[in-house]
Amino acid sequence: MRLLSALLFVTLVLAGPAHVDAEMIDGIAAQVGSEIVLVSDIMQAAGPAESRIREDGGGNKDVAMLHLEILEHMIERALVRQIVKRAELSASDGEVDASIADIARENQLTVEELRASVDAQGMPFEVYRERIRGEIEHQKVMSGMVASKVRLGEAEIREVYDQEFTDQPVGGEEFYLRQLMVAFPDDQKNARTTACMRVGAARARIQSGESFRDVASEVSEVNPEVGGTIGWLHEGEVAAWMLEAIGNLEPGDVSDVVEAPFGCNLIEVVERRPFEKITWEQARKPLEAQLFEQRMAEEYKNFIERIREQTYIERKGMFADSADLDFGQGSGSL
Repeated sequence: MRLLSALLFVTLVLAGPAHVDAEMIDGIAAQVGSEIVLVSDIMQAAGPAESRIREDGGGNKDVAMLHLEILEHMIERALVRQIVKRAELSASDGEVDASIADIARENQLTVEELRASVDAQGMPFEVYRERIRGEIEHQKVMSGMVASKVRLGEAEIREVYDQEFTDQPVGGEEFYLRQLMVAFPDDQKNARTTACMRVGAARARIQSGESFRDVASEVSEVNPEVGGTIGWLHEGEVAAWMLEAIGNLEPGDVSDVVEAPFGCNLIEVVERRPFEKITWEQARKPLEAQLFEQRMAEEYKNFIERIREQTYIERKGMFADSADLDFGQGSGSL
């Protein structure tokens, strides 16, 4: 149930505010077997994401697509609930309590602090408990009715290993790198000067004690969402200008400002080590897990589609024409 440890934040983000505007005119968005999905359910779940879309300049069409996608996921979850009921896979109160305790522990909170955090987001804790119950039941369906259909042979895993690791380099070094880059048009001298000044100021902040990741997250135009992280590269994969800049750097060192044709850069060497080939024995289990995850997603999609075909589903009102649209159904991601 380790997946559930992230639900403190994921569930709240997806759910949105727990209370619906009393003035909202409600209606049925879809009927799924004996269950219905209300328009208010969709609007409630869409709240935070819809606000972000609006803030980013999105229009009514973007919001409508969001609503349709949420409806399809709600239909999927209704199907799963009906499977749970028929197969007697319901989660007990004890299982829910244990999962909530795990979520609190993973987030370094007590259960009481978790409850306060959930309440602060506007969601009654009993509603939160039922969402956790639904996640547990979804996992039971995945493990009991989907995973059992996935079969992997060693030959398949070996084939992927050969595809990904046959051409490994021989010898040399590999580097774990982060990059901070500010771009400039090649033909604009003033823009180049300004970009390099920004990078120089960023380097000064790092030298004064700020972390490279934090500064890159704020300044860099390359991977700012991960603090400029590039990851592991063999020296043969590193561009010549970058390799020259990091040649004598030790782990934790940051390069001088490096001007390349596309922008000004800083490079941090997080770690460096002699390159060693990844053997079949080292790669086998991670590759097996990766393939299993892919096959699970494929099998889950097929499983849900079969259940859809066997269940009466009617989208209503403004959602009536959405049946033929593809919203990544069956991903199992919610």
